[in-house]
Amino acid sequence: MKSERRHSRELALQILFQSEFAPQISINTFLAIYDNNFTVDTIKYAESLIKGVNENKVRIDEKISSVSRNWKVERMAIVDRNILRISVFEIKVSPEPIAAKIIINEAVEIAKAYGTSESASFINGILDQISREEWQ
Repeated sequence: MKSERRHSRELALQILFQSEFAPQISINTFLAIYDNNFTVDTIKYAESLIKGVNENKVRIDEKISSVSRNWKVERMAIVDRNILRISVFEIKVSPEPIAAKIIINEAVEIAKAYGTSESASFINGILDQISREEWQ
């Protein structure tokens, strides 16, 4: 059974993905679509992830780019880059950071479900490097 946090991360991924195609639609509008499908806590945590990613996107993307030498963030698969953004936020930026190994495991499992066959190992490698570096 999936944890509530896993549901929140998957919901945040879906909304960040959709917002890349429809940036004119507010996050609250996207969240309202899912309102009846999730608990209040799941929605609240997903919202905090989305807002945290959006408020820190430039710094997060710079960090991802610095370790993914051959890949610009804009050229990464949309699912992969948004899993990375959520994970980096939770590990490095969140006011209540979560242990890197937990977040990396979550990211890899989500990548297996939503990404390509290469997504899980790609995300694991990037997050492992980021987790070892200082955050500026």
